[in-house]
Amino acid sequence: MKDFIPQIEPWIDEEERTQLNRVIDSTYVTEHNLTKEFEERIKDLSGARYAVAVTNGTAALYCCLKALGIGPGDEVIVPNMTFVATSNAVIMAGAKPVFCEVLEDTFCIDPDKMESLVNKNTKAVMPVHLYGQSADMDSILAVANKHSIKVIEDAAQGVGVKYKNKHVGALGDCGILSFYGNKTITCGEGGVILTDDKNIKQECYRLKNHGRDKKGIFKHDHIGYNFSFTEMQAAIGIAQMNKLNRIISKKADIQKIYHKELIELKDVFTPAHISEDSTPVFWFTSYLTDRKQELQSFLYEKGIQTRDFFYPLHLQPCYSNMEIKGDFSISEKIYDNGISLPSAYNLTIENQYRIIEAVKEFYGR
Repeated sequence: MKDFIPQIEPWIDEEERTQLNRVIDSTYVTEHNLTKEFEERIKDLSGARYAVAVTNGTAALYCCLKALGIGPGDEVIVPNMTFVATSNAVIMAGAKPVFCEVLEDTFCIDPDKMESLVNKNTKAVMPVHLYGQSADMDSILAVANKHSIKVIEDAAQGVGVKYKNKHVGALGDCGILSFYGNKTITCGEGGVILTDDKNIKQECYRLKNHGRDKKGIFKHDHIGYNFSFTEMQAAIGIAQMNKLNRIISKKADIQKIYHKELIELKDVFTPAHISEDSTPVFWFTSYLTDRKQELQSFLYEKGIQTRDFFYPLHLQPCYSNMEIKGDFSISEKIYDNGISLPSAYNLTIENQYRIIEAVKEFYGR
């Protein structure tokens, strides 16, 4: 087998080592100056007034939910096509996730179907900006305002993504970014809460800091937990932020080359649609094909890793005991046909053309 081509991998080099040396030299390892620096960098990127770093994106979603007072007896609408952490955070908060069908073209939540799910128990909607493009935030915010429900943006995959020139995650009441190892930029693990609301920011900080407004005291006025960030995460995150524009540019180049070279296959291998309102970051470059499993096996035999789309929530085994209503045929079709090609920053031109030729070979072109 030729050298294996991973579907995604982080870009880690001496820049991260240099920033980690700052931590070693300081001897501070948990939430100190580098964490504050990283939060400031995220504020500058997103335009949000506040940024609160926490241990991961799931904890960030949980903090947002609890800061908005969401808990038992409440319902939160989530898109049916997303990573399971979106709905699990709702369950973790004690509320009920209600699955909403997605749009066939962008794979993001359908605002019209979202509105049909609103009832007296609905307290929030959690749009997900999927695969590096934004959801239709104007329509989502309009529905939310009409029914007086909160908007928590799951922008775990949305670092650098904009909706009508505004960064995702900073458009609703609050939102989150994720820095897991496979994201556009990474801290290894890590999440950041974004909000313009001081009360939400303070409550999220208390929730992640054992119910305290500051560290180093042992009188706790609120119930809280330990969702602390670390200086090591911040160090890697700062180095990654220094690379962000280069990563975004390279991923755009990768997407353009795929589309240019594979356009002849558009009848059997269709590129994912990108909304005109979205300024995307091509975290993944994704396609739809009715021969997905065959293609994946063919490429794997040639040392090329691909990735399925997220498994629809209504089909998840862990939710088999939940009462789930609705027609989710669009989600099922997207999952059955969706495939993501390698799109790591480190993907070489030579390897990308190796992938392209393999795809063409599979379709006999």
